[in-house]
Amino acid sequence: MRVGLHALGIGEGARPEVIRAVATAAETHGFARLWCGEHVVLVDAPVSRYPYSADGRIAVPADADWLDPLLALTFAAAVTTRIELASGILLLPEHNPVLVAKQAATLDVLSAGRFSLGVGVGWSAEEFAALGVPFARRGRRTEEYLAAMRVLWAEDPASFAGEFTRFEAIRVNPKPVRGGRLPVVVGGNSDAALRRAARLADGWYGFNVAVADVPGRVAVLAEECARHGRAVEELTVAVALSDGVPEHLPALSAAGVTELVVVGAPPPGADAAAAWVADLARAWIRPEG
Repeated sequence: MRVGLHALGIGEGARPEVIRAVATAAETHGFARLWCGEHVVLVDAPVSRYPYSADGRIAVPADADWLDPLLALTFAAAVTTRIELASGILLLPEHNPVLVAKQAATLDVLSAGRFSLGVGVGWSAEEFAALGVPFARRGRRTEEYLAAMRVLWAEDPASFAGEFTRFEAIRVNPKPVRGGRLPVVVGGNSDAALRRAARLADGWYGFNVAVADVPGRVAVLAEECARHGRAVEELTVAVALSDGVPEHLPALSAAGVTELVVVGAPPPGADAAAAWVADLARAWIRPEG
């Protein structure tokens, strides 16, 4: 099973020397992919419930540094040569899809085809309000934006007419490295997210999932794939656990997980961060070897 690392972009993981140290150490020690998440806006006293914790609160302080994921991953791409990169996740309905299509393809080109675009619908009504984007129907907006972006990646000139975005005979370059397509991963643990991944994506990213819940979530994904004439094996299945230990890896693999994503906050300082990555590799990657 592949092992990824979700550790960049927040707090100490937003410092350039730590990003460099984590990215290069992760590549050296055999991590398959670096993940980086997104929030444009946090608020001190949110009303919206965070869906990935039991108490409905996000653990990241509202005043923490939180880098733009595409920019952070571009920095990581510049100091590595082999390790894959993924946004985990970018809140697509908060963005202009033409601009995201260009940014994602640019990162893919600069990383020599190592980037996968992980997207989700978002959960914070306060964040959407601050950005002037309607919170309602964000799922439908996400799906339409994906369709439009795939047209932009594949066609030149490109045209699209939808409810939320439209353009006519425009040229958006560069194109992604892999023949006008870029792998898309849908994040989220809900049934709606799994349905969206099965219909539209190349992979699914479940975040902060309890080990006991993983087989059930993968089974729902497989059912939805079958409903749309796909085999679940066509998708990458990446999961970050809320309560996992390395001994769970064989059971996760048997359940259909293809990538276990280790989530953590690196310590301050380049040397300490590199040693931290090496310790994670000894715990999570060596047992699979």
